[in-house]
Amino acid sequence: QVQLVESGGGLVQAGGSLRLACAASGSIFSIGVVGWYRQAPGNQRELVARITSPGSTNYADSVKGRFTISRDNAKNTVYLQMNSLKPEDTAVYSCNANVRTYYSGGYTDYWGQGTQVTVSS
Repeated sequence: QVQLVESGGGLVQAGGSLRLACAASGSIFSIGVVGWYRQAPGNQRELVARITSPGSTNYADSVKGRFTISRDNAKNTVYLQMNSLKPEDTAVYSCNANVRTYYSGGYTDYWGQGTQVTVSS
């Protein structure tokens, strides 16, 4: 029905940058709020950043000033630009999107499989 695919993860040194992408495909009518989450070993999954369809954003305190979330509605894609990366940013990053399809009258949450981000010191 709807698939979310994350890309852009990898291994970088502290202070480096990565740009993650979350691409949605399927019978999409509209996409509302999209959030980036991360989970490190032994930790709970936490919300990193979120963006609404008009483009307003929210960030976790730990990433403010370093990460930027944005969206390209024509491509059904949301990005997470990560700068000044720290070892504590190491985690699996997943996106969650609130999606309405052509065959639904309401919105449903979908999750991607996640992409690994590793920051070395």
